[in-house]
Amino acid sequence: MARISASVYTSHVPAIGAAIDHGKTGEPYWQPVFAGYDFSKQWMKDNKPDVIFLVYNDHATAFSLEMIPTFAIGTAAEFKPADEGYGARPVPTVIGHPELASHIAQSVIQDDFDLTIVNKMDVDHGLTVPLSLMCGEPPADNFAWPCPVIPFAVNVVQYPVPSGRRCFMLGQAIRRAVESYDEPLKVQIWGTGGMSHQLQGPRAGLINAEWDNRFLDRLIADPAELSQMPHIEYVREAGSEGIELVMWLIARGAMADVAGGKPPVLKHRFFHVPASNTAVGHLILENA
Repeated sequence: MARISASVYTSHVPAIGAAIDHGKTGEPYWQPVFAGYDFSKQWMKDNKPDVIFLVYNDHATAFSLEMIPTFAIGTAAEFKPADEGYGARPVPTVIGHPELASHIAQSVIQDDFDLTIVNKMDVDHGLTVPLSLMCGEPPADNFAWPCPVIPFAVNVVQYPVPSGRRCFMLGQAIRRAVESYDEPLKVQIWGTGGMSHQLQGPRAGLINAEWDNRFLDRLIADPAELSQMPHIEYVREAGSEGIELVMWLIARGAMADVAGGKPPVLKHRFFHVPASNTAVGHLILENA
């Protein structure tokens, strides 16, 4: 059967993608951010998965305010980088895994979670920036991401958004789906977005480093308790865009300890502020 080998958690700040694409990663402002992912790039090479299940939020590219699915799974064979108003990022097309994606959709929907099945969509910085941070820039002679990716988009843009508890339960359903797939695939699940930031209004620029690090502590040690945190605390303590962190609970819910297994092994933890008015957080957890 397939199995989830690890979970990865990372912010997906759009300016990080711009810094990579315009050769600014070594500049004094950006260098500390990218240094936090040096370990992660080597870890990815040493622990290459067969498939990445990547949880992110669309930023009005694949979906508009005319139609916003709460949970959407990409089942296509490929997903092109989206043009977010300044041209598509110069990164590889994302190759999907239609067979596993369709199996997960079937299993999770039968497990009473309503997913939107998406057979064609472009993917924006919410998905491509984490891939760039973890995998580095693909060489010209092999311009491809290291493995197939299943995009899983979550609405954290237009209220009502799903609760942390719902996301945590969904992660458990995704683990069950993966483990029922009859092929020995090693799957990583990534939760992206956050950490604390607010992009508009009187609190624009808000960063709450103390709260962010407490969130990381709780995510590692007691995710079930963390999943009960109400939306209002995310907004009050982490800013209006801090609600993106519920997506991390999907990835955490898919880990083995939640189903009675051993606690995960913390391989890497990183936190830095600021990165374009956003707190950058990052974890790698391996199933024991």
